[in-house]
Amino acid sequence: MRPIRVCLIMHSTRSDNLGVGALTLSEVAILRDIAQRIGRAVEITVLDWKDARSPYVSGPDIRVVDLDGRFLISPRGFLAAVRRADLVLDIGAGDSFADIYGPARLKRIFAMKFLTHLARTPLVVAPQTIGPFTRGWSKRLARLSLNLSALVATRDAKSTAALADLGYRGPVIEASDVALRLPYDPPGPRPGGGAPRVGINVSGLLMAGGYTGKNELGIALDYPALIRDLIARFQALGTEVHLVPHVIVRAGRMVGEDDRRATETLAREFPGTVLAPAFDSPSEAKTYIAALDFFMGARMHACIAAFSSGVPVVPMAYSRKFAGLFGSLGYDHTVDCTTGTHAAIRDRILAAFATRAALRSEAEAALARGRAKLRLYEDGLQRLMERVDG
Repeated sequence: MRPIRVCLIMHSTRSDNLGVGALTLSEVAILRDIAQRIGRAVEITVLDWKDARSPYVSGPDIRVVDLDGRFLISPRGFLAAVRRADLVLDIGAGDSFADIYGPARLKRIFAMKFLTHLARTPLVVAPQTIGPFTRGWSKRLARLSLNLSALVATRDAKSTAALADLGYRGPVIEASDVALRLPYDPPGPRPGGGAPRVGINVSGLLMAGGYTGKNELGIALDYPALIRDLIARFQALGTEVHLVPHVIVRAGRMVGEDDRRATETLAREFPGTVLAPAFDSPSEAKTYIAALDFFMGARMHACIAAFSSGVPVVPMAYSRKFAGLFGSLGYDHTVDCTTGTHAAIRDRILAAFATRAALRSEAEAALARGRAKLRLYEDGLQRLMERVDG
């Protein structure tokens, strides 16, 4: 029996944003598990935007094809690649299937979706944040593509509601974030008596005031001041503070979003803090985070790494995707940096640290709910893979 050919779009094997890479590694793990269950081999082709960075997603069943504008429009490029596939999985880079990142990115996403429909290859909308859509043309195209898709999954209740607002009336699986499945190495036994290890994921994007420096993300407080206050408070409590980047930019246009540069500056400013490494992969970052005792951060997938490895966590939200994901699982410890005050957010985080054992228990129950919801997506994907002719 021949292998099932699966093509991944809007996934990344080498993104500087390790959250996007976490989605890909997790999707690959899901596909491999399903293939093993149904007794079929799988061949996974990732159409990934060109980048100098080496892929951190690899294996004998993985092929990475460089994607650029020319490949996208060439009949022998993108169209030919998706036509060869049995299934195309689109995860929208987690939250890009929306108006919020501008029309240029959204038009590229629509181009990939409708070329897949043109190729008559079943398109799977993998669990992701969907919306908001505010423009008439984007709403119409989104609704049309969703109606043409073989399977539609969201990762939270807010996105499921957004589908209804679009006028989509087809079946939908409300799952959870696939990064709950991100592979990592669990920490070994730890000797007792040491200081609690507290991880702070510092967003370089928020430290810089957003993409333009003009606070277009609508942060209601002085984020750099809050981070400095939290570091000082946790050091005063006698904890070992770890500064943990999750977007690590070697070079290029995303340097302003780099968490690593922001954490290096803070590490010099606060002697005694531990500067986490410049991780080479999402799994390496999760392995590091899993060894901490408490965590907070403004990068959602850094928080998911903590949450899914048993570390009590306070997500520091700058968009609805945080509360949508964690709230859908009944984990209500997200703080909102777009509406909360400095003092209120600081005090909630310190209170959460003081009751971190209770948070850990809540997170375990919420994680079980998340994994159960994610299995609904995996079951739907398995049914599609079982229909592929051998």
